[in-house]
Amino acid sequence: MKKNPTFIAMLAAALLVSCGSSDATENGDNSAKNETAANQAAKSTEKPKVKIATVNTEEVMHSEEYSTTVEAKVKNNIIPNAPLRIEKILVEVGDRVEKGQKLVQLDASSLDQLKLQVENQEIDFKRVEELYKVGGASKAEYDNAKTQLEVNRKSLANRLENTILVSPIDGIVSTRNYDNGDMYGGQPILVVEQISPVKMKINVSETLYAKTNSNLDVKLTFSPYGSEEFSGKISIVYPTIDAKTHTFPVEITLENSDARVRPGMYGKAVVNFGTNSNVVVPDKAVIKQAGSGDHYVYTYADGKVSYKKVKLGQRMGDRYELISGIENNSQVVIAGQTNLRDGIEVEVIK
Repeated sequence: MKKNPTFIAMLAAALLVSCGSSDATENGDNSAKNETAANQAAKSTEKPKVKIATVNTEEVMHSEEYSTTVEAKVKNNIIPNAPLRIEKILVEVGDRVEKGQKLVQLDASSLDQLKLQVENQEIDFKRVEELYKVGGASKAEYDNAKTQLEVNRKSLANRLENTILVSPIDGIVSTRNYDNGDMYGGQPILVVEQISPVKMKINVSETLYAKTNSNLDVKLTFSPYGSEEFSGKISIVYPTIDAKTHTFPVEITLENSDARVRPGMYGKAVVNFGTNSNVVVPDKAVIKQAGSGDHYVYTYADGKVSYKKVKLGQRMGDRYELISGIENNSQVVIAGQTNLRDGIEVEVIK
């Protein structure tokens, strides 16, 4: 049988094309694999890019804010020492009064009887005294007459004092519990409060005990006056610390010469405890660890970063005071923290 030369030539050409296509496909796959591996190797050796900033120590004012309520510096309850009828109350709630000013007139009907009794005893005593001088009365009679006169004189003075009640302080009448003609029944007839100055109490952490003294300035604000500031001072530091709360009471005094601040007002007290020299960092450098209250900062040195725990102090705008954690002149990472871990090399960019 004769083979067709044309058929043989076509078959040979087809075989050559098939082999060529197979080799090209295989070479293409290998080239793609090699390119992917190279890219991965390049990425694995690429350093994370970060921005850094140098931080320094600064003198940071240490202040704390407390809520407080205004109290009168002195509060006096006006009461008699005997259950007498109230004849007349001479002032009203809100009146300003001065020390020694008459406030209440009590029933004086029994006072006249006591005055007459004292006058009679004074006459009797003079008679006994004259007799005693000439031997007409014994020493016991003389002493007894003198004692009775002194007792009744004191009783009269006390009754006089409690028939007209006066203010013991300069202040303002804040309470009135009776009307004219009422019988005194136990409650104060009036309450007088000293409002120039006024005082406030706050509870301060025991960690600040050594820094707290009576010379510290206090900035005060009160609800009725918005952000307007008033200047006060710490006047009393209590000597004991509460074992449960680990705080101690502090009393603040405000002169309040214009009497604008009144007892019962709600206020805020900001106490300046002086300055501390601490490192200050941008807030962008601080990382809060999820699930805890811990904070960290990445520091940079010799091409690598270190993950360091820090203790925050006060926030000051877009910066934080650090109580501890890093040293002065440290370099900290402020951008690019996402892909970092402790000890890896990084590339610093501007």
